[in-house]
Amino acid sequence: MTKEVKSVPSVSVSYTRNGSSTKANALGMRSMQERAYEKRGEQYLLIKSPPASGKSRALMFIALDKLANQGLRQAIIVVPERSIGASFHDEPLSQFGFWADWWVEPKWNLCDAPGTDGGKVNSVGSFLESGDKVLVCTHATFRFAVDRFGVEAFDERLIAVDEFHHVSANPDNKLGLHLGAFVARDKVHIVAMTGSYFRGDAEAVLAPQDEAKFDSVTYTYYEQLNGYQYLKQLDIGYFFYSGSYADDILNVLDPDQKTIIHIPSVNSRESTKDKIREVEHILSALGDWQGIDRATGFQLVRTPEGKVLRIADLVDDDASRRDRVSAALKDPAQKNNRDHVDIIIALGMAKEGFDWIWCEHALTVGYRSSLTEIVQIIGRATRDAPGKARARFTNLIAEPDASEEAVTEAVNDTLKAIAASLLMEQVLAPRFEFKPKNPASGPVEGFDYGEGGYQADKCNVGFNEERGTFQIEIKGLTEPKSEEATRICQQDLNEVIAAFVQDKTAIERGLFDQELVPEELTQLRMGKIIKDKYPELDEEDQEAVRQHAIAALNLTQKAKEVALGGAEGDGEKSPNTAFIEGVRRFAMDVRELDIDLIDRINPFGEAYAILSKAMTEESLKQVAAVISGKRVTLTVEEARELAKRALKFKQERGRLPSITSADAWEKRMAEGVAFLARMKAEAARG
Repeated sequence: MTKEVKSVPSVSVSYTRNGSSTKANALGMRSMQERAYEKRGEQYLLIKSPPASGKSRALMFIALDKLANQGLRQAIIVVPERSIGASFHDEPLSQFGFWADWWVEPKWNLCDAPGTDGGKVNSVGSFLESGDKVLVCTHATFRFAVDRFGVEAFDERLIAVDEFHHVSANPDNKLGLHLGAFVARDKVHIVAMTGSYFRGDAEAVLAPQDEAKFDSVTYTYYEQLNGYQYLKQLDIGYFFYSGSYADDILNVLDPDQKTIIHIPSVNSRESTKDKIREVEHILSALGDWQGIDRATGFQLVRTPEGKVLRIADLVDDDASRRDRVSAALKDPAQKNNRDHVDIIIALGMAKEGFDWIWCEHALTVGYRSSLTEIVQIIGRATRDAPGKARARFTNLIAEPDASEEAVTEAVNDTLKAIAASLLMEQVLAPRFEFKPKNPASGPVEGFDYGEGGYQADKCNVGFNEERGTFQIEIKGLTEPKSEEATRICQQDLNEVIAAFVQDKTAIERGLFDQELVPEELTQLRMGKIIKDKYPELDEEDQEAVRQHAIAALNLTQKAKEVALGGAEGDGEKSPNTAFIEGVRRFAMDVRELDIDLIDRINPFGEAYAILSKAMTEESLKQVAAVISGKRVTLTVEEARELAKRALKFKQERGRLPSITSADAWEKRMAEGVAFLARMKAEAARG
């Protein structure tokens, strides 16, 4: 009997597959590597680029140039875990046109060496005194080495930190403290690389004054996927189940798709607390067990249709069996063999840096609290491979049970899942660059402004296909003044949006408060988040960042809504035009984009539609009931912010907002002024 695979409400993005991100130039560099190499002369370089875009090789090119042409004595490559050290094994770069090969003396790749991180510190000391050029070690080994030898021992060397999002400016994060000390001493070069655009826990990666010293290379997910040869579409969906996930997993698991299943942590709500039995349940649901393959240790399961699935179990507590399976997965001879393995079941493994190009489906059970982890897991499925036109990420989350009293945790997971889908849609879309519309505005070379071309009397929307960038003119837009605010608007809007969509109050009210005035979210909540995140910016720059971030988030949501009309059926004829046309249509339908209009769109509108599709009406009501039960009243801080907005309103219109106004936002500002007046009067009365 064939099991019906349920459709999962999801966000979906299509790409044109122009092949640009996989084509090499005369030096053997792909598009992202070429962009990074152009900045090889920078002392502090931050490379933000998605999984599988070639960051490891980009670093090889840069490190070789720094050693040969920039006077640095040695390069130290620092990776989060030993398995990622394999990314820096020898590479014959000269075969593809580069002027040197990448070569690491075997004894200096400490990720391959036996022993503990503490014991390997002696090797770091020996390397620093040697004439050899490159060392590879883990974050932990490097931390111990800096503790023992001090930052000055590393002068005139390149320190390259892979998976940089592990670093944090928090004083408890040793690697972050060390990097701050290196920057303060200013005697090393640092290249930092990350496949994530944000940490996922609200902590800054570097202190703002340190980060300002870094020059950034940003290569977006959109550029990466748009430049692939085969992969054309990525779907990100959430499936809410009731009961045990093991009973529902086959509703979304298609045995014919190459899949990585991440089962939940034993401490999570979704776990049955018996991970071995969970794996056995998945195996038996797929078919009849046929034994274990002697060469690889893979489980063999025959499906009802007669196909024998090769399943790698990385959850097994027996270290020797698990290591045999892990080694079989990493076998370089099988890298291009699509039939080597069909399904991988993992718990803490097969996430960051795990390379299986054939993976079509990343199926994750239980909500992951770190957005960074979600991006890393999605990255397992976004490798380009022959015959792989579509990839998907599915998150199975326990649906709140309407009969239970304690549903808060389930509601919280649901909200976070919606936040992640909103944010990922933003990361997968083309990049937005906003320009204030004024009489001096004109067309910019490289941008296509649609059929009618650039029109001086209107707000224009241009698209640069090569860079995957929209340029959008908006009336009344505040332009950033300082260098730092400009950098944030150009490169870090996803971090700002990440902070906003992780703000529980914002999501709760955006989804379920019937009386919500959208400006409360877009102006008050986002305004507060930016003040907290970038206290060093002045008020005008904070407002500029706020406007840019809200415009980017809202345009993604509105364009998708507008595009949905013709997108589904036309996918084959014109892949990825739907979203681009959606942005244009939205902009043209309203004729002239302005900040007031953008502030009036609730960025969580489409998320509610996805949630409604995915959950039963009873569960949805239960979520709404929990949220409305803790509805917040006005705080002093919010009232002050409303009063500030009221002052701006007065400057623009020559009068204060009216509390009897038919306009909900004007009324809300007037309520803020009245609230403060009452507080002041009460304080005066004592």
